[in-house]
Amino acid sequence: MNAFDIKKKDSVTKARTGVIHTFHGDVKTPVFLPIGTKGAVKAIAAEELKFWGAEILLANTYHLWQRPGDALIAKAGGLHKFMNWKQAIFTDSGGFQVFSLGKMVKATDSGVKFHSDVDGSVHVLTPELSVEIQLNLGSDIALVLDEFPGFPATKEKAKQSIERTLAWAQRAIKHHDKLAARSVNPGQMLWGITQGSTFKDLRKQSAEEIQALNFPGYCIGGVAVGEPVEEMLKAIQNTQPYLEEEKPKHLLGVGTPEQIVQAVALGCDSFDCVIPTREARHGKFYINLKPQDGEGYFTINIDNGKFKEDFTPIDNTCSCYCCQNFTKAYVRHLFASQEPLGIRLATMHNLRFYLNLTQRIRTLIEADSFGKFSKDYKYRT
Repeated sequence: MNAFDIKKKDSVTKARTGVIHTFHGDVKTPVFLPIGTKGAVKAIAAEELKFWGAEILLANTYHLWQRPGDALIAKAGGLHKFMNWKQAIFTDSGGFQVFSLGKMVKATDSGVKFHSDVDGSVHVLTPELSVEIQLNLGSDIALVLDEFPGFPATKEKAKQSIERTLAWAQRAIKHHDKLAARSVNPGQMLWGITQGSTFKDLRKQSAEEIQALNFPGYCIGGVAVGEPVEEMLKAIQNTQPYLEEEKPKHLLGVGTPEQIVQAVALGCDSFDCVIPTREARHGKFYINLKPQDGEGYFTINIDNGKFKEDFTPIDNTCSCYCCQNFTKAYVRHLFASQEPLGIRLATMHNLRFYLNLTQRIRTLIEADSFGKFSKDYKYRT
């Protein structure tokens, strides 16, 4: 069985629907991965995610390695059992967090040395160790350790990062092949990552070199790190054509709803981002436009004084628990009173918004109606 099957291709864009086959079940694409950084999606139970249609989530290798430790999770039978999530899990390599959260970080060809942000202890994350941690976690899709140059980056730095990422990928494959059969999830897949910053030729080079290693799937990395949206879209355009069409492509760390729609149109299949849960903690709600107002969405900040006596739902068109049971005035009161229920309701709503968006995208592609939608879909102020 192939790791990925394409079901329908859009006639106007590069969008397609498909199915990623994992050890813990099939995942329909395009798909958004809720973020379960430390083995939990903030304020949300696993059964709720399943009820809303989530088939896969992302957990963070770095954070779970630091606390409670991958060895403990392996002893529990793997992350699926530890957090009681029976469907697919995607783990990153831990590299992004090491570079962004670690102290006194130093990358060499052998790996990345850093001081932990948890207790200051010194660690060295190597491609092999990243593989071992993810095998202990037992995720269904694991990633190779990569080096990303950040934004902006000189061409020299970007070239160094793709060379190091390639070398680390080769080492990761060998280590994964040696150990995978003995892991808590013998069906774990290892995916490659492309880099190249904003340089068209380096994006092409990285994609071709990583593609030659014949991974079952790929991630487009080095995006959503501060670059303009136009540069992010160029990175996809300069990468995607050089990866096998029949394999899934994940866009790391993206993004806003309109960015997801744009990336689907360019051929991306899956996405992860903290936006819906992070914004929920600050009282920001994502709301679909009414049909008569066009395609797109807007946002509201529930702490706005105008909602103090607004006894209407957050979104009349939404079927989430928050919108079906509470008013803006009540939710605003929860946030003003620092009641945890406010964050939970906002998180429910925003995750439903994102999951419903990708479900709608799949429906539109199947109906060959995605092309017009992708052009019209916008953020409206």
